[in-house]
Amino acid sequence: MNMKNKFLLTTISAVTLVALTACDSGDMAKDSMDKGSMADGKMETALEHASKHLDPKYVCPMHPTIIQDEPGSCAICGMDLVEKEQEQPKEKKILYWVAPMDPNFRQEGPGKSPMGMDLVPFYEEGGDDNAVTISPAIVQNLGVRTKQVEVGKLWKRVDSVGYVDFDENMISHVHLRTEGWIEKLVVKSEGERVKKGELLFELYSPTLVNAQDEYLQALRSKNRRLISASYERLRALGVGKGQISRIKKTKKAEQLIKVRASQDGIVSKLNAREGMFVKPRMEVMTLADLSSIWIQVEVFEREADWVKVGKPAEITLSYLPGRKWEGTVEYVYPSLDPRTRTLRARLKFANPDESLKPNMFANVVIFGGATEEMISIPTEALIRTGDSERVIVSLGDGKFAPRNVVSGIESGDRVQIIEGLQDSEYVVTSSQFLLDSEASIKASLNRMSDPAPAEDNNMDMAMDDKATMSDKMVSGKGVVRDVMGDGKINLSHDPIQALGWPSMTMDFRLSEGVSTKDLKPGMAVEFDLMEKDDVYMIESIRPAMSSDMSMDKK
Repeated sequence: MNMKNKFLLTTISAVTLVALTACDSGDMAKDSMDKGSMADGKMETALEHASKHLDPKYVCPMHPTIIQDEPGSCAICGMDLVEKEQEQPKEKKILYWVAPMDPNFRQEGPGKSPMGMDLVPFYEEGGDDNAVTISPAIVQNLGVRTKQVEVGKLWKRVDSVGYVDFDENMISHVHLRTEGWIEKLVVKSEGERVKKGELLFELYSPTLVNAQDEYLQALRSKNRRLISASYERLRALGVGKGQISRIKKTKKAEQLIKVRASQDGIVSKLNAREGMFVKPRMEVMTLADLSSIWIQVEVFEREADWVKVGKPAEITLSYLPGRKWEGTVEYVYPSLDPRTRTLRARLKFANPDESLKPNMFANVVIFGGATEEMISIPTEALIRTGDSERVIVSLGDGKFAPRNVVSGIESGDRVQIIEGLQDSEYVVTSSQFLLDSEASIKASLNRMSDPAPAEDNNMDMAMDDKATMSDKMVSGKGVVRDVMGDGKINLSHDPIQALGWPSMTMDFRLSEGVSTKDLKPGMAVEFDLMEKDDVYMIESIRPAMSSDMSMDKK
């Protein structure tokens, strides 16, 4: 029996003696307790009886506000005070047993983890047993931040990227209706700006010259039917009304036919050069008006229902920071891309100054409308695992506890919580993964308490070096429990502060070349660990230099 147990037994004995003495000196309290014991039909042990008097409170049956520490009478009605019933702690239900070093390994009953460590119980939520208590100094060092759960409307906001494209309703193609030669090309290169009615090029075509001669003959014959037929033939071949009027006036056929722009815009494509022979199937050039543009965007399948025709949208571009363009969803394509599992949508934006150029990338936000009032938290506070979602709830006074939740829609930097939180609670938004790990691994809670003054610097250094811990050799001491023949050894080791491990018995794998021929069960040893493939393996092991290692370590 060690000194700690002796001191605890002495303290309980002293408290029991004082409580029993108090019972003998108070007749009213003794009678009340005797009646209570007889009503229960069983005798109390001395320790059970003493526990009821550790913090006695006596209250008036008619005036609950009259409370005092000793038996007596009510100052208002004179009734004898009765002892206030002590609340009994509720026994927590064990949900499952989990491996201390691997929270994903669970089973229904106690046992051993794959590393040979004893499983620890995980209790149902709602009690202090699940809470992690951290001193203010450690909270400051970890940078723990909390945010209050909010109730309000969330926008069905879709964030995506898209690219600027021509508005195909503002594009026109220039084709000839007969074959011929381009004698004079006015537009020399792509990108040139043209106005409606501006000359593009002049064409020589024998077919057009013959059609003009037929029109002049019809005019001379004054046959209205022939005049109309020859006029319509010229129009069908692409000759403009102005040029036909000039032919009628001058009574001469023109060798070159002028082709003019049908709209304002730029020349987006130019496939012909001066002197080239062209046919009707050839696209001579393409004109595009940039005063209105499209944004082609793709959204994830889970957000497809939020994107509907007429919904507002806005875009920003990196080359014009601080400026936003507002537009609408013009069309939603009827099918998803089978490779990317995304839905295409087309947005329309006005572009009067033509600052939006085709093929530019844009950051797109589509607003699908507001939701009903709902509970939401910052997205960064939600911890997602393979089969569950949870948050770390701040209970106050440095206490934090994990809580399983059910999430809903995400909107920007917030996520809906369907079940598991109240609007008055606070959730942790930074360092929550560390707190969640500490809440799951009960054996490592001790290192979250106040460190001794001499250990403060070591604690700070351990927190700073945690990111590079896997690249360092870690040393420890322990006692050999079993030497296995498959490259493993079972040790009971002391706490390893560099890894945050408490004292425990577990199996270790031996690196290649490490010999155990001189090791025997019960021998005190020193060893060095190195992380390989997410597992700490023993790089070297040797008998301990000192002889003060406990041979009865558990």
